Amino acid sequence: MQNESDGYTKPQELRSFLFLTAVMAPVLTVIIVAGYGFIVWFYQLLAGPPGS
Repeated sequence: MQNESDGYTKPQELRSFLFLTAVMAPVLTVIIVAGYGFIVWFYQLLAGPPGS
């Protein structure tokens, strides 16, 4: 038999889902885009602008 305490309750699942979709997804997106921008900027700092 499975007890209620073994799994997550519906409010806990909803809170987790909202946290992941409303907080973590945007934060990870910003970090990834900013990281890519930094890599491109640093590459151009060393190699020069495109076409040069």
